[in-house]
Amino acid sequence: MSEAKQTTSTAALSGIIPPLTMPFDKHGEIVYSAVKEQVDYAVEQGVNGIVVGGSTGEGHTLDRDEFAKVMQESHAAMAGRKPLLVGLIVNSTREAIARMRMLKGLDIAALQITPVHYLFKPDAERTIEHFRAIHEETGIPILIYNVIPWNYLSVEMMLKIMDEVPGVVGMKQSSGDLKSVSDLLGAIKPGNVVLSGIDALLYPAFSLGAHGAITALTAAVPGVCVKLFDLVKAGDHKSALELHKRINVLWNAMPHDSLPACVKYVQSRQGIGFFQPRAPMQPVTDAQKAVIDKALANLPITLKPAATIRSVAAA
Repeated sequence: MSEAKQTTSTAALSGIIPPLTMPFDKHGEIVYSAVKEQVDYAVEQGVNGIVVGGSTGEGHTLDRDEFAKVMQESHAAMAGRKPLLVGLIVNSTREAIARMRMLKGLDIAALQITPVHYLFKPDAERTIEHFRAIHEETGIPILIYNVIPWNYLSVEMMLKIMDEVPGVVGMKQSSGDLKSVSDLLGAIKPGNVVLSGIDALLYPAFSLGAHGAITALTAAVPGVCVKLFDLVKAGDHKSALELHKRINVLWNAMPHDSLPACVKYVQSRQGIGFFQPRAPMQPVTDAQKAVIDKALANLPITLKPAATIRSVAAA
């Protein structure tokens, strides 16, 4: 892809950018025909873009061919309406580049890339070279997806990476440490972005000046998150805080270890087909559904009766 360098205004990487959930059937196979429904729904809810292959999208479970095909399906479904971001959750520079070569010709706004996440942690120099090599190969702006607990990048390290690799234009902070969000916002250069990946802290992150969010909640209730972001931008903090409290009830109703499964259930209550997580992740239980339903009843969304859920997980 290096011969066709792509550029993206960082303004296109701001706002609510939900991760696409992966439509798996009961056998763990991707139902590619369901991708367009999810993309259309998110766009209709007023989101600013979509990221495919993130954690909520179970991107870590996709093989190369699945990765390429779902990106192509998502690109076709988006049809240029909003920015499309590609998630890379891989363990080597070589694998990241190999996957991106499969996407040649697609209009990709940015790459959301985790630091390597297996047991062995590269030093600072090799970490910088990892992001540099990917950008030199693709020419696509990079957001660091700072989420790996044993390879969590410090504020100083992320600023260093952006200084030495100008193609790294920002980061998604996914630790519960709101101070790092504040520190980054105070130190980044004009044109860089800081996105929140912290579902329980969307309101305070937006209030500090975070440029947007990519989180599970933005996929589960995208319209509500757009409303929250817009309220903060408009300076209506009273309404924003009240909405934040109601959103947080939903967040607490969705167990982290089966989060993608719970997000898919929330989406199904809003009319999207109901799919399964990929094994060995456990499906959402009836008890979890009941708790989630109670939280959803307090949010400004239109819910379909639970009996009308289109369960396509048994395809």
